[in-house]
Amino acid sequence: QLQLMESGGGLVQPGGSLTLSCTVSGFTGDDYAIGWFRQAPGKEREAVSCINADDGRTYYADSMKGRLTISRDSAKKTVYLQMNSLRPEDTAVYYCAARRGALATVWWMHDYWGQGTQVTVSS
Repeated sequence: QLQLMESGGGLVQPGGSLTLSCTVSGFTGDDYAIGWFRQAPGKEREAVSCINADDGRTYYADSMKGRLTISRDSAKKTVYLQMNSLRPEDTAVYYCAARRGALATVWWMHDYWGQGTQVTVSS
């Protein structure tokens, strides 16, 4: 079973930047797509950004398009999510998730989840 651990969350002022990391360990015999999801209080879990394991194809949520860069470092088994120009509405718990095969933006299609990291955007 895969284990995913997020890091890099914290408090940032509006307009600031933050980079989240998702480190994958455990079984890696199959290819897994990695997705970043977020959930704010009273809100549904939503996809933020995803990346394929094979071709590197990416997805960015419309609400954050242009402010995100997702990348993968295979040697470190880590996926990064660079977030810029952060807004208060970006405040949420951000989760890293993995699924077999191609990327998907639906949260329940993912089999493995990290514990989440809190991102708070506030002045």
